[in-house]
Amino acid sequence: MQILQEPVSRDDLKIIARNTFGDVVKFVADVRQGILAMDANLHADLETALLKNGSAQQDLWGFNLWVEEEGEDFIEYDSLINIRSWQGNPSRDVLDPEVRKAIADMVHRFIVE
Repeated sequence: MQILQEPVSRDDLKIIARNTFGDVVKFVADVRQGILAMDANLHADLETALLKNGSAQQDLWGFNLWVEEEGEDFIEYDSLINIRSWQGNPSRDVLDPEVRKAIADMVHRFIVE
């Protein structure tokens, strides 16, 4: 488990994926601070790490990166931590297009070829 300070290559993601789930790496984004945590068995573990790092829970969103996929199939906006009706998101999916865009922008900034 790590909070990203530097970009990570897709090749590194593939290695991480092979050591855990095979083809996917779990992430949590802090959309206010623009930081990502990655590489845990549960999104909740990444959420806890970011909370201990000073993030606010309402800013944290879980997602997955499918390391062999491209385009829209690369990012999956699905996590149990995303279920929060009090914030207008009663689904495992991230429903807010602005939050999805913020996550996609961070992925493009932190994940390099």
